[in-house]
Amino acid sequence: MIIAKVVGNLWATRKEESLVGRKLMMVQPASLEGDVQGECFVAVDTIDAGVGEMVLVAQGSSARKSLGQTDSPVDAAIVAIIDIHEVKRGGGA
Repeated sequence: MIIAKVVGNLWATRKEESLVGRKLMMVQPASLEGDVQGECFVAVDTIDAGVGEMVLVAQGSSARKSLGQTDSPVDAAIVAIIDIHEVKRGGGA
């Protein structure tokens, strides 16, 4: 999974049947602080995320499994909204 920021919506009135009724979002890889980095890509929203939210994105077969459709043409899916993160920095155990 990757951390990403939802940066926009994408509308497609005509799409593959397994995508009908699914919300498509533009996401961009990001740091935990929300600084975007890298190219935007499309992800199917499985949890009703909104623009500006930090999310976890599953890719490949894991994305298809999150939709319950292993034969769907999906390679990225938003599977969680990040509420809080905690990272211990520095050495030591």
